[in-house]
Amino acid sequence: MKKILSLILLLGSLSLSAQVYAGIDMLQRYGFEELLGKRVGLVTNPSGVDRHLRSTIDILYEAPEVNLVALFGPEHGVRGDVYAGGHVASGKDPKTGLPVYSLYGDTRKPTPEMLKGIDVMVYDIQDVGTRSYTFISTLGLVMRACAEKDIEVVVLDRPNPLGGRKVEGPLVEAGFHSFVSEFSIPYVYGLTVGELANLINEEGLNRGMTGKEAPLKCRLTVVPMRGWERWMLYRDTGLPWILPSPNIPSMESAIGYPSAGIAGEFGYLGIGVGYTIPFQVFSAPWVDADALKARLDSYGIPGTEFRTIHYKPISGTNPQLQHGVQFFYTDYEAATITLTQFYVMQALQELYPEHNPYKTLKKTRMLDIVCGTDYVRVTFGKRLKVEDIESRWMKDAEAFKELSENYYLYR
Repeated sequence: MKKILSLILLLGSLSLSAQVYAGIDMLQRYGFEELLGKRVGLVTNPSGVDRHLRSTIDILYEAPEVNLVALFGPEHGVRGDVYAGGHVASGKDPKTGLPVYSLYGDTRKPTPEMLKGIDVMVYDIQDVGTRSYTFISTLGLVMRACAEKDIEVVVLDRPNPLGGRKVEGPLVEAGFHSFVSEFSIPYVYGLTVGELANLINEEGLNRGMTGKEAPLKCRLTVVPMRGWERWMLYRDTGLPWILPSPNIPSMESAIGYPSAGIAGEFGYLGIGVGYTIPFQVFSAPWVDADALKARLDSYGIPGTEFRTIHYKPISGTNPQLQHGVQFFYTDYEAATITLTQFYVMQALQELYPEHNPYKTLKKTRMLDIVCGTDYVRVTFGKRLKVEDIESRWMKDAEAFKELSENYYLYR
C-alpha cells in the first residue's frame, strides 16, 4: 500500500491536459519504473491500449528498458480473435513471436510451468464492473498463482464503466462460487479493477473458484489512473471505448450487461445479442411491444424509461422478427440497474402467464452461480414479483460500500 499511496501523491502533483489517463499511460510516463530489470509476463486483450490506441503488448515489447517474455490470454484471447466461450489455445503471438499461454482452455489458472522465468506479471484489461464477467476471475486466479510462486503482480488501472458509486446485488454465498462468481462481492461492485485487486488481496477473498481454498496474498502494485473520479461513467472519461469482448461493443452495452444478462440465462427472451444493441433490449416474437411498454411504465421504475422496438437478429440461430422494449436510464443514480430485467420478467408474466420461464428453465445451476445464490430462482420463481426479492437482492450493498471505501484510490 505504501507504493500505491506514494504514487498517488506523485500523480496529484502533475498537470496533464487530458481528462483521464489510464494505468498504461501513467506507466509509460514514469518510464516503466515498476518493470525495470525484471522479466515481465502480461495478461491482456485488445482493450489493453493507451490513449493513442497502441496495444499494451506492443508498448511493452518495443520499450528498450522492458523485457516482456510471455503473454497470457483470457477469454477471447490476447488479440481478441476467439468468440465468447470459445477455447483459447496456447501458441505464439504472430506479431511479436512471444509465447502465448491460454487461461481459458485446459486451465484457467497459470501453471508453475507457465510462470517459469517470470519476475512480475502485468494485468491490463478493461473491466465492465459486473461480477459475472470472467476477466476479474482471471485476475484473481493470476494473483493466486503468483502468490504461490512469490511473483509480483502489477495491475494497470482502468475506469469502471458503471462508475464508482453503483453497488447492487448480493455477495456470493457459500456453494455458489465459480468462474463467473469467484469472489464474495456484489453483482455490481463499484470499484475499478485496481481497487478490486487491492480489496480481494487484503480482505482474503482470493479463495479460488470453489471458495473453499485458503486465501493467498500476493505482492501487489496498482498503477493508478490520472483524472478519474467516482461519479464518472465511461462516456465522461474522454477515452475511446475498445470492446473488451464481442458482445460489449459500446459503453452502453457495458451498462446493459448487468441489466439484462441474468434474464438472458433463461433463454426465452432476446436481449439484443445477435443484433446491434446487445444487452439493451428485451424481446420475443410473441410479445406485444406496446402492451409491454405500458405495463412497465405503470410501475414507475425510478430513473428508467422504455421505448418499443421491433427488429430481426442479424446473427445467431433465431431469425424471427422480435418485438419488445429498449431501456434507457434517464436518472442513472436513481436507477437500480440490475432489477430492470426482473421488472421486465414480472411484466411479461402478468401479460403472458403461459410463457412462464421457470417451466422451461433447464440450466438452473448456471442461473444460481451467476446470481451468487439460489434465493432468486427459488423465491422469484414462485410469483415473478420484484418485491419478493428486492430487499434480499440489495441486502449487502451498503456494508460493501463501507468496506470498499478503505480501498478507494479515487474520490
